[in-house]
Amino acid sequence: MQQILLGGVGVYPFASAGELISYVAEHPAILVAINAEKIIHATDELKAIYNRNLGYSDGSGAVFALKKKGYQHACKIAGCELWLKIIERYSGEKTFYLVGGKPEVIEATVQKLRQDFPTINIVGYRDGYLKSGDDEALIADIAEKKPSVIFVAMGSPKQELLMERMQRQHPEAIYQGLGGSFDVYTERVDRAPEWWIRHNLEFAYRLIKQPSRIKRQIHLVRFLFRVMTNQI
Repeated sequence: MQQILLGGVGVYPFASAGELISYVAEHPAILVAINAEKIIHATDELKAIYNRNLGYSDGSGAVFALKKKGYQHACKIAGCELWLKIIERYSGEKTFYLVGGKPEVIEATVQKLRQDFPTINIVGYRDGYLKSGDDEALIADIAEKKPSVIFVAMGSPKQELLMERMQRQHPEAIYQGLGGSFDVYTERVDRAPEWWIRHNLEFAYRLIKQPSRIKRQIHLVRFLFRVMTNQI
């Protein structure tokens, strides 16, 4: 699988979530969700973080750019769905560790996962509010328990930097950064209805629900212009 650069940000053109999951099972890595906003705002430091890990197209803008470069099979893989698909495939086979969210959110997430996936083996979890020394203790716990899959929901690039430190001690695991996915999973944050998602209009739904996002959405127009003019 070849890494494709979009504005200097590496993305792998997977044709499906299943293909990505099969690939990372054979090539353990840190999964990084890449969308138009990340590409347009990526500094050299952020590009370095994204590119040394496994970026996948989490937004329709990234998919559009990949197809413009000739990768017609590339598809959108929503990170807030991907982690659950990984659990669905491996819940009875692999072990899991979860980090992130408020204390009540991570507790609710673990409880719901155990209800939705009765065979899941969660060997550890904790909230994302790490105080001085907590990160070293967390990394040591992961190195000791050696979970197969680790989810970190703390937002970029904080979660990627933490996962890289974990990976140095436990390189055999699959890692995925989840941002606010625990809040979505426990229904503390609403996601767009299925119709909007299916028609690649999730960004429009969020804009309707939160008009203040218009300043962020303007960057999508910049991104599309740069793709159409072969600047990305």
